Amino acid sequence: MAKLPEQFRNRMLTMLGEEELSEYEASLSESARSGMRVNRLKCSPDKFRELFDFSLTPIPWIDNGFFYEENATPSKHPYYYGGLYYLQEPSAMTPANLLPIEEGDCVLDLCAAPGGKSTELAAKLNGTGLLICNDISNSRAKALLKNIEVFGVRNAIVASEDSQTLAKHFPEFFDKILVDAPCSGEGMFRKQPAIMKNWEQYGTGYYANLQREILPQAIAMLKPGGTMLYSTCTFSPEEDEEMVQMVLEHFPEMELVDTVPEEKKEEYLSMGFSFGRPDWMQKPNEEMKKCLRLFPHKLEGEGHFVAMFRKKTEGYGGLAGAFRGFLPIGKLPKELCAFLDLCHIPVDRNRIICRGESYYHIPEKTPDLSGLRLLRTGLLLGECKKDRFEPSQALASSLRIGEYDNSYQLDVQDPRVIRYLKCESVDLPEDLPDGYVLLFAGDCSLGFVKKKGCNFKNKYLPGWRLM
Repeated sequence: MAKLPEQFRNRMLTMLGEEELSEYEASLSESARSGMRVNRLKCSPDKFRELFDFSLTPIPWIDNGFFYEENATPSKHPYYYGGLYYLQEPSAMTPANLLPIEEGDCVLDLCAAPGGKSTELAAKLNGTGLLICNDISNSRAKALLKNIEVFGVRNAIVASEDSQTLAKHFPEFFDKILVDAPCSGEGMFRKQPAIMKNWEQYGTGYYANLQREILPQAIAMLKPGGTMLYSTCTFSPEEDEEMVQMVLEHFPEMELVDTVPEEKKEEYLSMGFSFGRPDWMQKPNEEMKKCLRLFPHKLEGEGHFVAMFRKKTEGYGGLAGAFRGFLPIGKLPKELCAFLDLCHIPVDRNRIICRGESYYHIPEKTPDLSGLRLLRTGLLLGECKKDRFEPSQALASSLRIGEYDNSYQLDVQDPRVIRYLKCESVDLPEDLPDGYVLLFAGDCSLGFVKKKGCNFKNKYLPGWRLM
């Protein structure tokens, strides 16, 4: 472990005291725990445990999360490529786990890349409502898009915009908002020691200024009665309790609520969680005890901070996110319709739009998106080229057993699975119908193979291939 920046260590000494600082520093010499989170869109946690031959230990505070051993290689397993799970640091699973998503909600993940929290929010929505995932960095948003598609999410829009632009488009539109804000990253020093150099360059003030810019825009997009969860992976009170206080002072429509219910607080304490620290503030506010803090010397995870807000309904109006809909595109290509006849998923053909040769199925509650930089508008169904329809990898990833007529299941140990994921040729039974065959590894869809006579053409997306 690299030496802690002196200024950081001195501040942590003031915050923690000598004895607890020693415990914190000792934890930095220990190995960080590795975690995976089950994609409940495709598999239940109980079923998931039956699928693997390496050891999994439940993460106590994440009902679909598991620790796995250091010598395991889950990133090489076919189920990883099939979107059955996401590899994520255990503490980082906490914010999306705690945000109380209900089916049918309109949800925003404002700083979403690379998509770990977005994929959990999507699983909570269970194909209903609308999820808008945004990241201001276009390159990072591309990684976000891949994870959304690998996970088989059908009701997401992926954007790459600044928060001010989004706020103009979505005034008081969202039921739930997650702001996993850019921060100084102090809680990740053990897992990513290189962050310490960034901390020495920028400190905490640079990120606190970013947070002060982002949070007002998020508040503007939250419906009255809606819930906003704010999280960081840092210990800095300037970015944590003081940022929460800024919201309460400048936005009287916002109130701080318990991040975990009162009846569960003792349970969380027993798992190693801490609550917010009013005594670390310039002007202590006892309400900060409603927030959560995660420390690596108290639980098996890295550092994190979580706060939950509710927008009051009394005396506050504003737009409620006007739905403007889309112009119908007229008659759909017969090739697309013929393919959709083979699918048994809830596709409203009145909500299919065309951009160039590509066809998308738009989520039900989608508002006007004109003028936004978008990487994806709903589920990409595929492309129509020269009187033929080519289904997308995103569509293949979203299909489950029984949802497509022309399918074929391989055992996950079958060597053809790995060959397929490497974009190599695979042989399948010749009595399969011609056309697109959806290939499964066990119950997990991988992608399409195009059959014509005795020939099978691998249609797995080259950019996703197993290296």
